[in-house]
Amino acid sequence: MNMKIIDLSIAIDNDVLADPPGLEPKIHYMKHDETFEQLGGFFPGLKPEQLPGGESWAVELLSLSTHNGTHMDAPWHYHSTQDAMHKDGPRRAMTIDEVPLDWCFRPGVKLDFRHVEDGYIITQRDIEAELSRIGYQLQPLDIVLVNTSAGQALGQPDFLSKGCGIGREATLFLCAQGVRVVGTDAWSWDAPFAHVAERWKACHDPSIIWEGHKAGKDMGYFQMEKLANLEALPNHGFMVSCFPIKIKDASAGWTRAVAMVDNADQP
Repeated sequence: MNMKIIDLSIAIDNDVLADPPGLEPKIHYMKHDETFEQLGGFFPGLKPEQLPGGESWAVELLSLSTHNGTHMDAPWHYHSTQDAMHKDGPRRAMTIDEVPLDWCFRPGVKLDFRHVEDGYIITQRDIEAELSRIGYQLQPLDIVLVNTSAGQALGQPDFLSKGCGIGREATLFLCAQGVRVVGTDAWSWDAPFAHVAERWKACHDPSIIWEGHKAGKDMGYFQMEKLANLEALPNHGFMVSCFPIKIKDASAGWTRAVAMVDNADQP
């Protein structure tokens, strides 16, 4: 296959603004001339100068949240139970180690909402209109990726307040079509908290808080956040690979998401 692979993931980085203060990753880099004690401890009598170039190994220690970098949220992140709307009633929410792998390698479709204002809540009608614009009908287990204005703001001071959010209604609509994995290039599937907080001040309606995430309580789904390069994708006709790291009982896992596009289908 004449295939192009597009990286949809951001790097875990000390220096790129991608998380709120206090939630950033911390990477401690140790270079080849700083780690002899680690390697030498396995070989009594070994001296640093006996190694090629006097170098040991390079290694990194990380202090991370499972929600740093490009990652996939599990329903456990949103609520302790899921599928309240299903006929069999609610059940314990799935954790990231329980995602069916078959859901993580599927055809993708991109919904382009870069033009809408920051903080806007995407509705079912918005999604239906975008699907009509691109001439696509959702299929069960399609992976739906939402391109917002946040993607181009990664690392900038306003990244956390950029982009639209996917509301409860729209999220449940996607789930009802058989979609089980979605993603966004913003910090959150929901609208930026700065904008939601302004609405909260006016209405004090708790249903507006984290409404897209909390939809998972009623219909379970997995979502990716802080994707990258969505603008490089066609609207559909590509595959997405997004297997998360398997962390037992965790609410999320880091994900090296990529898209595979058949160059024969591209102009």
